[in-house]
Amino acid sequence: MSSRLSPRSRAARSAVRLVNTLSRRLGRGEGSVVGGWVGLAIDPQLVRALSRGREMILVSGTNGKTTTAEMLRRAWGDDTGGNRTGSNMTQGHVAALVNDPSPRMVLEVDEGYLGEIVAQAQPRAVVLLNLSRDQLDRAAEVRHLALKWREALRDVRGVVANANDPLVVYAAETARDVAWVRVPVEWRKDAASCPHCTRPLSYGPSGDWGCECGFARPASFVAELIDGSLSLGELTVPLELKVPGEVNRVNAVMALSALHTLGVDPENAARRLRDLDSVAGRYQTYPWRGRSVRLILAKNPAGFGEALRALEPGDEVWMAINSQIADGRDPSWLYDTDVSALAGRVVHCAGERRLDLATRLTYEGIEVRVMDQPSSTPVGEGRVSLVANYTAFREWRQMLERP
Repeated sequence: MSSRLSPRSRAARSAVRLVNTLSRRLGRGEGSVVGGWVGLAIDPQLVRALSRGREMILVSGTNGKTTTAEMLRRAWGDDTGGNRTGSNMTQGHVAALVNDPSPRMVLEVDEGYLGEIVAQAQPRAVVLLNLSRDQLDRAAEVRHLALKWREALRDVRGVVANANDPLVVYAAETARDVAWVRVPVEWRKDAASCPHCTRPLSYGPSGDWGCECGFARPASFVAELIDGSLSLGELTVPLELKVPGEVNRVNAVMALSALHTLGVDPENAARRLRDLDSVAGRYQTYPWRGRSVRLILAKNPAGFGEALRALEPGDEVWMAINSQIADGRDPSWLYDTDVSALAGRVVHCAGERRLDLATRLTYEGIEVRVMDQPSSTPVGEGRVSLVANYTAFREWRQMLERP
């Protein structure tokens, strides 16, 4: 690749490597963000330069990006890399492309950066998972994002999109070719009305939806999730997954469908997913005070609903909510979250917003216990499932991984 880079791009790549090395030596993390900023300051087209000659798949959506991207990397083969640190904005993509020489790359992309990365990376496939509200006090309103996607995807090839999400369909219908995938969508509050004409959308029991103006779920599709398996017309591929919940079967179907469009054998690809039991700490189980704690990340109403539905019946439930910049300062989204899956359980509330969380659950008639700090966690038996938003998840993971 070095011989194909311009002098400017080579200088930018060297700067990224230097900053990353200094950051690690100073104990300030991997340097993926600051290194990427430096590289882009030298060469704003660095993603384009570093993507040249590689096969690229991009993954975007409100929820499931990290897990789906890791599934794609596993299923595509051993020589596949990507931004495994979860740094999914342009500077993180630069760092991943500099540090990982793999000929095939899977990049998860923040929803607000999809247009920029699609234009520069020239991907073979763009996987669109879902769109729903997320940190509205710091991110774009979801319909504005759908419009941005729609403009960015105009005439783009290789789009693989969730046909059951009306906002994703609205965004993807401008692409030159789309492989539609039918997977369940539980969250519908952001797609109650048609993005074309604003009339109410009607929904059927099998995921079908439509509007009087003619906007409707695409009739043709390449794959769907049926009874826990990937259905590709006459071929059915069972999904044997260690990561829990219907949401991860959805992620697997989206990943395998994308690879199927690239000619990858779906049965072999599905076999490579069997041993995947955690992704960047998600679903990882740690020992803690004589018991085990399983970490689950959820950071918005749709994600929390899916996480709560995936809880094992015998698990004790802890929830941790922060409101730092990366989480969104406004915790009112808790009242948009469906917490009915917690009925009959006792929930231990932690984090900066533990009292807000406890109040929200109390309104729903759920019994709560407030944990002021990790040292006050209850001693008991059996496994704990800890559902946490972004910075709370990070804090607990760091604490649980300490020797």
